[in-house]
Amino acid sequence: MAKSAFKNLDLKFIDLMGQMHHITMPMKNFTGKVGVDGSSLPGFTRTESGDLVIRPDESTEFVEPFLGDSTVSYLCNLFEADTGKPYYKDPRTVAANVDAYLKKKGIADIVYVLPELEFYVFDSVQYQNHMNRTFCEVQSSEAHWRDQPQGYKIPHHKGYHTAPPLDSFHHLRNEICEVLEGVGIPVKYHHHEVGGAGQCEIELSAMPFTRAADAVVLAKYLIKMTALTRGKVVTFMPKPLYDEAGSGLHFHIRLEKGGRPVLFKKGNYADLSTTAFEFMSGILDHARALAALTNASTNSYKRFVPGFEAPTNLFFSLGNRNAAIRIPKYAVEPKEKRFEYRPPDATCNPYLALSGILLAGADGVEKKLDHDRLHFGPFDSVEGVGFPITHLPVNLEEALRSSEADRAFLKVAGLFNEDLIRAYIETKRREVIELNKRPHPFEFEMYFSV
Repeated sequence: MAKSAFKNLDLKFIDLMGQMHHITMPMKNFTGKVGVDGSSLPGFTRTESGDLVIRPDESTEFVEPFLGDSTVSYLCNLFEADTGKPYYKDPRTVAANVDAYLKKKGIADIVYVLPELEFYVFDSVQYQNHMNRTFCEVQSSEAHWRDQPQGYKIPHHKGYHTAPPLDSFHHLRNEICEVLEGVGIPVKYHHHEVGGAGQCEIELSAMPFTRAADAVVLAKYLIKMTALTRGKVVTFMPKPLYDEAGSGLHFHIRLEKGGRPVLFKKGNYADLSTTAFEFMSGILDHARALAALTNASTNSYKRFVPGFEAPTNLFFSLGNRNAAIRIPKYAVEPKEKRFEYRPPDATCNPYLALSGILLAGADGVEKKLDHDRLHFGPFDSVEGVGFPITHLPVNLEEALRSSEADRAFLKVAGLFNEDLIRAYIETKRREVIELNKRPHPFEFEMYFSV
């Protein structure tokens, strides 16, 4: 694409928490790099050594659809301003290094990731957190609590794959998918999800690991912006509504080496190879620590409620959606063989979350783990199995403590620097503290008259 055709350059970069930031400038002013203040970004640098430099990754070029036709955009990598070295806390750099590590260890030449993005589309959201006033109010045109002039209303918990006219967001999702495809993000399909108050899902096509992480970050931005043009607001919060389905960010993962599928072996349970069992066992072994990366908000753990297909139990299964790791029944061909890691949600930094998942799997392969007992049928219960089943943490603080106790697998080959892990945990713990300091409206209902 000829840069001379564009007047403006938009440079996007990702902080340690997974939030996207950007700088826009006239194309004629760009010299190849731009300085930013890392001390103003959560978990990055101290004030006295805050200077960082961003440089665009040429492979991520796309025409920015919401900042004018004359603007070309890139995702950027971060570098130390004085040495020019890649910045060790840059999430894109961490992911690229993990990708190279898996190749070097001979585990996989290519890791393919297929992300499932779940989100709610609302008409309006209001919230306030003052000393004497705390509330949130959500309005959704599809919600069962709203009066519908035409008489069409999605019953509570009955939105899964519902068709128009009940599915009123079909055209919006079509438009979103056209925008995603227009910037090079491949879409597999879209549909209405379980949540009757506007829950949707867009499933992307499988992509190499680092590209998939880029796609998740950009897709969240593009989905929100497209909805805004229609007067709607999108949230990727894991649990924005009480007693309604939560939103996850499931990752389907398959490995390829020498052009051949790594996870397939005919005749084993679910036609999975020994490497597949070892890889999944490593993820299950480290899942409680991984939760700090994959479920990175205090709200994340409100999604893990029994009865909502909540993947709280750390086992793997052919088809069972209550399992942390599900092997899709319909993926029967060798090239299709994959597993789905179901706990993550979109509050995660996808670069760090996927890097952690893959390093946990690599640790399982390295140690030749094989938790062959930890698999169940599609309708089997974990109750009465005769041995304890480990569960995901019940809140973010528990996940952070698990990460503090189990992080050696992340630090292998220096991939997750100790300073990065410490900064991440400290930043997230401050979120826990801030929430715990505040009285909740439901506490007034329970305790005000004691």
